Amino acid sequence: MTEYWDEHTDPLEVIRWALTNYPDLLITSAFNLNGIVLLELAALAGYTGEVVFVDTGYHFPETLATRDRLIERYPQMRFVTLSANIPLDPWGQEQFRTDPDGCCRIRKIAPLREYLARKKPSALLNARSRDQALTRQHLGFLEFGERLRINPLAYWSRQQIELFAQTYQLPVNPLYWVGFLSIGCWPCTRAVQPGEDVRAGRWSGQGKTECGLWVGRQSL
Repeated sequence: MTEYWDEHTDPLEVIRWALTNYPDLLITSAFNLNGIVLLELAALAGYTGEVVFVDTGYHFPETLATRDRLIERYPQMRFVTLSANIPLDPWGQEQFRTDPDGCCRIRKIAPLREYLARKKPSALLNARSRDQALTRQHLGFLEFGERLRINPLAYWSRQQIELFAQTYQLPVNPLYWVGFLSIGCWPCTRAVQPGEDVRAGRWSGQGKTECGLWVGRQSL
């Protein structure tokens, strides 16, 4: 079937194919707009598996409230919140100030990597899309690596994703509508300015565009 996929393929078709061929797959999400749209599509396709979220200790309150609203909306799914169980650094001495890669590695990547090592899913359902950033402009529906990563929204534009969210009245993080187009930890996230790409507000001025979950040597 996949040989007939192209940029016009319905994400629902990709998700249904994934559920048929990889019934042990799970979803990883930080509950950004793309992730919320992916959850609704997965629900429409009949997904009843896990939704894994990593709480770094630095998330916006709005993000945690959005997670709770999604838990209520999708009772058929099993929401799992992971944590590195590391105390927050004293104010002014936080690792994110001097070593953002290291901060992501211990607070975000390590807990998820450890969890996946225990669960051993054959595939992950992911919400990334090409138009989020230059680092994602060649993204396809399937990525082969340590485990298969399936990206049903790879070819959808932000306009398509926003329209879907509004049509289905999804509980989008309210920060999105005031310019936080990609929302991570509050110390490393700012609102996006006109003309910037979706992820320009992440790690602004730190020479970093990805946390490392999906690119680089630490990628899953």
